[in-house]
Amino acid sequence: MVFIMQIAIICGGLATRLKKVSKTVPKSMIEINGKPFLQYQIEMLKKQKIKDIVLCVGHLSEKIESYFGNGSKFGVNIKYSYDKDKLLGPIGAVKNAESLLEDEFFIMYGDSYIFVDFKKVYEFYKKQQKLACMVVYKNENKYDKSNLAVEKNMVVAHKDDSKGHDIDYIDYGTSILNKKSLDFIPKNEFFSTEKFFKILILKNELLAYVVKKRFYHIGTPEALEEYRNYIKNQ
Repeated sequence: MVFIMQIAIICGGLATRLKKVSKTVPKSMIEINGKPFLQYQIEMLKKQKIKDIVLCVGHLSEKIESYFGNGSKFGVNIKYSYDKDKLLGPIGAVKNAESLLEDEFFIMYGDSYIFVDFKKVYEFYKKQQKLACMVVYKNENKYDKSNLAVEKNMVVAHKDDSKGHDIDYIDYGTSILNKKSLDFIPKNEFFSTEKFFKILILKNELLAYVVKKRFYHIGTPEALEEYRNYIKNQ
């Protein structure tokens, strides 16, 4: 199976939990050991042969575009989708990028650093014939608040609709989507990941690919410091 995949990185949020740090730079451009966080993500993706990247940008997007351009100096191909004046939320931003997206593509959050074999996720997803596959981690509220229940390779409940299930998994930070899943999303409207994935759960269309290694993120000052320490020790 030839593995040539596209990824949309959602990096247009306002980073409200990082007020002091993100007033003048977007969260994904926060400098860590001499380079922006987004560069660590892109370098990780390139190592896995994912070079077709769509950046869903909003807040201070010009700083991202000025640094990364079309991606050629980083050995990747970058296109941009802009929220402009209206906040669309993570999945609203993906819907906004629809014209740039292939029939199947990964999404990744612009504040997550993860350890996963994307090719294996793709192969797992292709065998199951579902609209989406989320990479999940049995977090048990350790690194962030757990928000999912997983049973038999499926995400079966979200935190607000637990229905007696144990909510001990968390969205690891990346999922693969069939473009048809975007048909559930209205155009030019704010749409959260929570709302989107709940739709897929109800339709029994959200696979779960379980990983064992912890994730990092930079969504809070504490998590940002933890990632800085991780990079420092590499």
